Amino acid sequence: MLMIKPNCECCEVQLSPDSTDAMICSYECTFCRRCVAEQLQNVCPNCGGGFTPRPIRPKQAYRDGVSLLHQPASDTKVVSRYTVVEMGEFAAAIAAISPEHR
Repeated sequence: MLMIKPNCECCEVQLSPDSTDAMICSYECTFCRRCVAEQLQNVCPNCGGGFTPRPIRPKQAYRDGVSLLHQPASDTKVVSRYTVVEMGEFAAAIAAISPEHR
C-alpha cells in the first residue's frame, strides 16, 4: 500500500493526500510536479526511474474499511539525501533516455 508521503523530497513543499501535484516513481519517491518538470527532467534522483501522478486515496470508505480514514497517509517528512545540484546533474546525465529504456 502506498505510504502517501507528505512532502516533495526536493523543495519540501507540502503535498496533501489529495494533491494532484504529487508525483511518484516506482519506489514511491515523492516529488512535486514543478520539481519533476523543472529540476529533475522526469528522472528520479534516487533510482533513475520516471514519474507518474500519485494516486489519490478516497477520503471516505466507499467499500468497508477502505479509505484515508482507515489507511491514513504518512506524516513522516522525507527529504532526499542529495543536494539540488546533485539531483540536477544526475537527471541531466540520463534525461535523454526515456524511462522505459533506463
